[in-house]
Amino acid sequence: MTSKFLRPLRSFLAIAVVSLISAFAQTSAAAPTGTGTSPTTGSPAAPAASASVATGPGSKIGTINIEQAVVGTNEGQRDFEALRKKLEPKQNELKSQNDELEALQKQLQTQDGKLNEDARANLVKQIETKKKSFDRSVQDAQEDAQNQQKEIFQRILQKMAPVIVKHAQDTGYAMIVDTSNPWPQSPVLWYDGAKYDITKDVVDLYNTQSGVPAPATPGAAATKPAAPKPTTPKPAAPKSTEPPK
Repeated sequence: MTSKFLRPLRSFLAIAVVSLISAFAQTSAAAPTGTGTSPTTGSPAAPAASASVATGPGSKIGTINIEQAVVGTNEGQRDFEALRKKLEPKQNELKSQNDELEALQKQLQTQDGKLNEDARANLVKQIETKKKSFDRSVQDAQEDAQNQQKEIFQRILQKMAPVIVKHAQDTGYAMIVDTSNPWPQSPVLWYDGAKYDITKDVVDLYNTQSGVPAPATPGAAATKPAAPKPTTPKPAAPKSTEPPK
């Protein structure tokens, strides 16, 4: 599952993944034999974004879709769904503003030949003012939503990083590659997901560690619901304010 909700976060995600995974892998490698880094301990300070991808002593190369892993956890589903509900009032407010703006634009189009110069100029000015206010509100809402998405993602990823490292070490992986982005955005051209992808294993381990229960199944459905796909509050762009010629 690739959520449109998360696409603006991918540059942030790439840096965060490399930093956190490298930090935990290096900490684990430096620990005495038989100890290692506990997934429940505090998160170490993230190294510079240019840190190299950490590798282990194993012989296998595995893959993980970090985006799916974070959003697919019980905690991720719970928190992103809560954020979606939190943003609903703002989405409804933006929809109302957009509807009002479109009504004025339609009025201009249908009455353009019937309005005198002053009335037409006043209507055009009203549309332009409302459109500027609407565009500013949409931009502010998008930035606010993305900041809250990043906070959720970063919080879960910080706790997931040691889970990934420990699982990779325990199962003999030398390297884990993130496949959140398709080729050519990522260097992974092809991989056997059925054989070497550890996304589900990491999600299951994380859910066990976090203790967060699975989202309640709506109605009588017995299957676990898919990971939510919250959306950035971005209604359809209003029509041009230019008067018809």
